[in-house]
Amino acid sequence: MNEDRLARRLDDLARIGAEAAYLVGKGRAAYLADTLDGALLRNAGERILIKVATVAEKLPEDFKLAHPDVDWVGINRMRNLVAHHYDKVNDDLLWQAISVRVPHLIAALGL
Repeated sequence: MNEDRLARRLDDLARIGAEAAYLVGKGRAAYLADTLDGALLRNAGERILIKVATVAEKLPEDFKLAHPDVDWVGINRMRNLVAHHYDKVNDDLLWQAISVRVPHLIAALGL
């Protein structure tokens, strides 16, 4: 993968990380609320996780190997759960991913 493409993918992750931070800024109670707003926030959270995993999947293998502190397999598993087994998604687990794991990824990559 050329450097420009890698830079674009990392920029994408930084932007998605900012989206996650914005969503987290709404608060856990709002995210988990049994309201239309809560449902919309949860849908946005699911979409953020899918986007993170989609971009991460496209990163070159040597880049991933250079960042062993990132749980690349876990990112992909979460995406598969959200995308294919949406009826089994645990909202607390998703909140944890958005509020902890995504920021960890962004920090680990220095974005």
